[in-house]
Amino acid sequence: MRSKKRQLDGVLLLDKPSGPSSNAALQRVKWLYRADKAGHTGSLDPLASGLLPICFGAATKLSTHLLTGDKGYRTVARLGIRTDTLDAQGRPLAETSIDGIERAQIEAALPQFRGTIAQIPPMYSALKREGTALYELARKGVEIDREPRQVRVDRIEIIDWTAPFLVLDVDCSTGTYVRSLVDDLGQALGCGAHVHALRRTWAAPFRQPLMHSMPTLDALIGNLPALDALLLPIEVMVAGRPSATIGGDDLVRFSHGNPVTLDAAPIDDEVAIFDPNQRLLGTARCRDGRTLKAVRVLNR
Repeated sequence: MRSKKRQLDGVLLLDKPSGPSSNAALQRVKWLYRADKAGHTGSLDPLASGLLPICFGAATKLSTHLLTGDKGYRTVARLGIRTDTLDAQGRPLAETSIDGIERAQIEAALPQFRGTIAQIPPMYSALKREGTALYELARKGVEIDREPRQVRVDRIEIIDWTAPFLVLDVDCSTGTYVRSLVDDLGQALGCGAHVHALRRTWAAPFRQPLMHSMPTLDALIGNLPALDALLLPIEVMVAGRPSATIGGDDLVRFSHGNPVTLDAAPIDDEVAIFDPNQRLLGTARCRDGRTLKAVRVLNR
């Protein structure tokens, strides 16, 4: 029998396994929770594992806060082989000897990949051209020119080098393709490389996330109170952002999407709005230090 859907709010920090797509993982979690509304923030390739925040209910309205945040990865690069998808699931394009490549040589190549860099998105990506995903074109053997994009790499550090496998930690801005980063590094070393394994270790604001695996969730099937206990409140999604507290008539006005004027309010692109009990009501923009104009209203 089909289970009745529930309305619930919150965020689950899922440890996505390697293999299923992000959407497949989302649908499994949504079914386990019998959730009426859910979405994930920031797709991971099927090969990749690690942090995939799942938003339920009102939290989906704030998903852009997680989509645009910085992220961290641990990747295992396989040097000596370049593939068409830039990862282990692709077709080998070229194989080159890595004899003579030492750690010092790799260290010397890394500085060019730190800071703000130009990166060409891979053909095997979900980016769209005239409504068609690039990966769909790539599967048909079609390759098109892609404009370089500015991304930021705050840290790229060698964790281990045991030929032919290079383990790297990468902290970067949203929109950075680790597959492209590894491929470019392989080109710089003159031997080619591809991503053998990839794991997202954190995503802002979850710097040291307590993640929950699919086996853990599956073991709780049917135990909704235990599953709900794993959820974080939606307030975590605006952690560290400027905020303002409103009450009384202002609360009513804001809940209807109307501007609210305060004696003083933080000036920021987006301000988190709370009620007197520190319950998140939504977000607003404030340009003049006084007037809050609603951006997202949660209607909780």
